[in-house]
Amino acid sequence: MIYAAKFFLALLSLVAVAAVYKFPLKKVENREFVAQIIARAAKGMKPSFRLKDDGSIVINDYENSQYYGEIALGTREQKFNVIFDTGSADLWVASSQCDSSCGRHAKYDSSKSSTYVANGTSFDIMYGSGPVSGFQSIDTLDMGGLIVKSQEFAEVTNAEGLGAAYKLGKFDGILGMAFGALSVNHVTTPFDNLVAQGLVESSEFAFYLGNSATDKGELVLGGTDPAHYTGDITWVNLLSATYWEITMNGMSVAGTSYATNAKAIVDSGTSILTGPSESVAAIAKQIGAKEIIEGEYMLACNYDTLPDFTFNIDGKDYVLTAYDYLIPDGDLCMLGLMGMDIPAPTGPLWILGDVFMRKYYTVFDSGNKRVGFALANHNQ
Repeated sequence: MIYAAKFFLALLSLVAVAAVYKFPLKKVENREFVAQIIARAAKGMKPSFRLKDDGSIVINDYENSQYYGEIALGTREQKFNVIFDTGSADLWVASSQCDSSCGRHAKYDSSKSSTYVANGTSFDIMYGSGPVSGFQSIDTLDMGGLIVKSQEFAEVTNAEGLGAAYKLGKFDGILGMAFGALSVNHVTTPFDNLVAQGLVESSEFAFYLGNSATDKGELVLGGTDPAHYTGDITWVNLLSATYWEITMNGMSVAGTSYATNAKAIVDSGTSILTGPSESVAAIAKQIGAKEIIEGEYMLACNYDTLPDFTFNIDGKDYVLTAYDYLIPDGDLCMLGLMGMDIPAPTGPLWILGDVFMRKYYTVFDSGNKRVGFALANHNQ
């Protein structure tokens, strides 16, 4: 009887653990990250976007992404480092048929997978810097030990539009975690497939973004990890099920208001904050930051004297101190805020990227169309 009870409790424990899946995120170190941004800016490249015919936008800031993780495609598995991007909805990796624009990245080879299914639909996306193209394929996808069957994805054969930063960068592709309405070919997203195939019990996924090499980042599928945040999660309803777009009631710096009832996207694929260029320039001037190249600002790392940035979302203040919004590079710091002017009706738009998500543990709930925030616990 005692043995049976212990067995039952152990089984319950396994079921509870199986409901939430975690896997680690890797981080590009700050010095390397800042160097990449400055190098791109020196060549006239900056975070950009393209306005699509339906009024939606495609944001091109992947070269500046700081966090990535490993997935696998096919049988036997072929591994890839990807950016988990809540600002897009497609999964793509470099193809074995890619030209030199894919550099030395890991490349998917369908001939080496026994579960590959041909599709062949053209995949064409125009980023702000140029085109990326390829074709659709179908295979199994391993996300942190969860095996998704028949996941449609894109094999990229020309990545010229992402430039040398992709060719030489750490990530092999993108795994979009926005809503399927944004997919180029209206493909079911990997996370939606996880839910539909019963691989997770909850329609939630959550990001914990580490601060350093010793503070590991983590993506949780199917729920949250309470060890990585403190207090309660505050939920905010989405404006629409496309991007993870919310209303930002206000943004201020030391009492000076720079936004009221603005639209904002919570975007894990953008490592910094962005806002309208005029507002960002005024904020930079207020805190003494100098523009080194258009839209890029540096300043002294005066953490203890610089003012806070306050974002008001659904009546609650979310505060970033200088320790949060400055990215150190030796004796100087890069301001983790850049200008980006997105026209109406999609814009004006603010992007709450990893600078915000590092401070606030962020939960994305696709089933209830909401996003949640809690103070991240970096003192574990």
